[in-house]
Amino acid sequence: MLYHLLYPLSEYVSGLNVFRYITFRTAGATVTAIFICLILGPFFIRLLRKYQVAETIREEMPERHKKKAGTPTMGGLIILAGIIIPTLLWADLTNYYTQMVLLVTVWLGALGFMDDYLKAIKRQPKGLVARKKMIGQLLLGAVFAAALFWLAPEKIYDGTTGIPFFKNYVLTLGVFYAPFIVIVITGSSNAVNLTDGLDGLAIGLAGLCFMAFAGIAYVTGRVDFSEYLAIEYLPGSGELAVFCGAAIGSALGFLWFNSHPAEVFMGDTGSLALGGALGAIAILLKKELLLVIVGGVFVMVALSVIIQVLSYRYRGGKRVFKMAPIHHHFELCGWSESKIVVRFWILGALCVLLTLATLKVR
Repeated sequence: MLYHLLYPLSEYVSGLNVFRYITFRTAGATVTAIFICLILGPFFIRLLRKYQVAETIREEMPERHKKKAGTPTMGGLIILAGIIIPTLLWADLTNYYTQMVLLVTVWLGALGFMDDYLKAIKRQPKGLVARKKMIGQLLLGAVFAAALFWLAPEKIYDGTTGIPFFKNYVLTLGVFYAPFIVIVITGSSNAVNLTDGLDGLAIGLAGLCFMAFAGIAYVTGRVDFSEYLAIEYLPGSGELAVFCGAAIGSALGFLWFNSHPAEVFMGDTGSLALGGALGAIAILLKKELLLVIVGGVFVMVALSVIIQVLSYRYRGGKRVFKMAPIHHHFELCGWSESKIVVRFWILGALCVLLTLATLKVR
């Protein structure tokens, strides 16, 4: 909005020319998001407490989690406000990439809100049943894939994706590209959702991932940088950096209230939206395989659940971990919650550094 209102006036006021620069607008979106979260956070938390929108702790959770019962949930509304409002203010809203990532964020945010609403307000323990939640994610993936094929500029989504560490090589998926997109959107949203089990864990890791993608989006959208790094140039994709900036600011702002001991939980409203946005950005930048590296901790958490379920089902009830997801395993091993979170953040930072290294080590 600010971009559309103020940049055209730059021919009369030269100082407004700064709005043409993605770096300036990304910084603006980041700062705006932080302030929105810090200002709206206390209001939302009071509102959630007033209407008793509180977290219910499952019986099988570690004992230390019992004291978290009654903590307000559905704080993903703060995250969504911190992402969407700055993006609308600072990004080019006519840009295809901006529109697509906003579509995914709003869709999955609404899906997560429905789940949180049923659990926290309607007191239905299972919330939105897994089947219906999966249908919503799969439908979004199908809509997203169709929009890539038929609405993308310059028909750049041709069933190929880049391969990390290899220059001038692509993986050709052909007819499997659409199902691949659906898997990426669904898998990334569920992986972040599974990771949201300790105070500050998921939001901190998500913020790190958005930092990496902000840099990748910026260089991918510049012909000079993309040519130097030998990565595919995608005109206009640099606008995704503005969205990533808003997501980084929202993560920092929400972490103010979500750090241990948490005053509010994001719920599915936040976790599904954040995970889906990461998947959408990876697809839009044609860096789907890189998502496995940058979101390595999310992948580890998701795999721990899959391994535990398969082991229990096919090995006569035997478990690999004391509890899944894996962060609860470490809780039962005696690690403090803060230690687990910080160590997982360190692993996440290493994943980000490895991701950025792939742009040069090719």
